[in-house]
Amino acid sequence: MKGIVFSEFLELVEEKFGMEMVDKIINESNLESGGAYTAVGTYAFSEMLQLLQSLSGNTGISIDDLLLTYGEHFFKVLKENYSDMLAAYNGPLEMLSSIENHIHVEVKKIYPDAELPTFEVLEKTKTRLVMIYTSSRAMHYFGLGLMNKTFEHFNSSAEIVLEKINKDGTKVKFIINKN
Repeated sequence: MKGIVFSEFLELVEEKFGMEMVDKIINESNLESGGAYTAVGTYAFSEMLQLLQSLSGNTGISIDDLLLTYGEHFFKVLKENYSDMLAAYNGPLEMLSSIENHIHVEVKKIYPDAELPTFEVLEKTKTRLVMIYTSSRAMHYFGLGLMNKTFEHFNSSAEIVLEKINKDGTKVKFIINKN
């Protein structure tokens, strides 16, 4: 997993819970990196799981809710660093339906070794998008947070329903109905 995902997560933890919590979750976790991340470095996903589990245990907030909040936070990174890519789209459904064939292609140019989820578009109309998310990391709530902010970015809204295809969340159907 790319370091920017870790460094932004720790930034969010500091912003929401303070530097003491950042230190606490790092110290409670058995991190090969020691909790020091560079944006371009690559780190084991197990480190993210440990940090999430520690934060969840210390705050009483579910991992899914933490991932949702983190996805919403991470959208600002995309907005700040990839505004040209966002500007290429006229609306949220257009952008979300292009994750696999455009956005992830661009991400791979910057981070060739990035392990990204896949998004298969099953249905797309002017007001509806149905996609299958597949990832061994089961971070679909992170994706949901990014989707929420995508609609906000385009001054739009939607009802987004998640249906787990695999119980462990490694395969999830997103049903998006634009309001």
